[in-house]
Amino acid sequence: MALVKRPSRDDAPGAAQTPGRSTPGELALRKDMPLVPISSIAGRALVTVIAIMTFLGSLTAGSAILIAGASRDWSQSVSREMTIQVRPMAGHDIDAEVAKAAAIARATPGVADATVFDKTEAERLLEPWLGQGLDMAELPIPRLIVIRLRDEGGADLAAFRKALTDAVSGVSLDDHHLWLARLATMANTVVVVAVLIFLLVLAAMGLAVAFATRGAMSGNQEIVGVLHFVGAEDRFIAREFQKHFLRLGLKGGLIGGGLACLMFVAAGLVQSWMVATPGGDQLEALFGSFTLGLKGYLAILAIAVGIAFATGITSRTIVFRHLQALE
Repeated sequence: MALVKRPSRDDAPGAAQTPGRSTPGELALRKDMPLVPISSIAGRALVTVIAIMTFLGSLTAGSAILIAGASRDWSQSVSREMTIQVRPMAGHDIDAEVAKAAAIARATPGVADATVFDKTEAERLLEPWLGQGLDMAELPIPRLIVIRLRDEGGADLAAFRKALTDAVSGVSLDDHHLWLARLATMANTVVVVAVLIFLLVLAAMGLAVAFATRGAMSGNQEIVGVLHFVGAEDRFIAREFQKHFLRLGLKGGLIGGGLACLMFVAAGLVQSWMVATPGGDQLEALFGSFTLGLKGYLAILAIAVGIAFATGITSRTIVFRHLQALE
């Protein structure tokens, strides 16, 4: 906001002018000049800080969304499966015991399928831990039966477990409830940590905006003081600062959010190139697909816009407090 000279009668041709003096009504506010400079070194630095904070916050939120989605998929997959383990017992034919257990499972309401693992498949499951080339003929390796439940559920686990233990020797039923509890705990922990990191990012950004606002007010202290004492409303002055910092926050937020979106897109492309490789399979098993989907990208956009509005509101609050202190 600048002060310019308003034409008066003394400006008429031939009128006498007194150097260094201005008559009442000679000064007016030019509306096309902002109160806070649009482009400045401090403004560009603040845009950079907001972009970095938005980028970190978006990465945190996107990672939490990916892990929560993967945990949900794990839980749904594990909750639809159970495992029957039949251990070798002296005096019992383990193949006959496995056949009885599979028959009981297939006859149980709510069970869609029962897959029996033979001895060779059971030994292959132990190779990652025991290594290859070992003679496992003398080891009491249990036999496994993987049960897949129907999507609608309805299986009576208590009755099913009792029927197995009454008819089969050395049998145990694992419904994976311990794994489900651990998955839920891990997912909740990740979400809590992500929320804490996001709050720290917001706090750091708030401090940066506060210092930038105070610096802008200090640089325009004389103009702000004159406007305040000649009767300009506090909300008018605060609105000028709010619009300025809202523009900076929106610019920085969109830059940081856009970089975060590009990061997730690049991660998805890298994962697609690693398909059918051991590393790619492990990443997909742990984190699922690196595709956020529409909801994830909308969440990042909401974070960027929210940070912009938080920047404007923070600056407005600080300006109001400063003007109240002047009174």
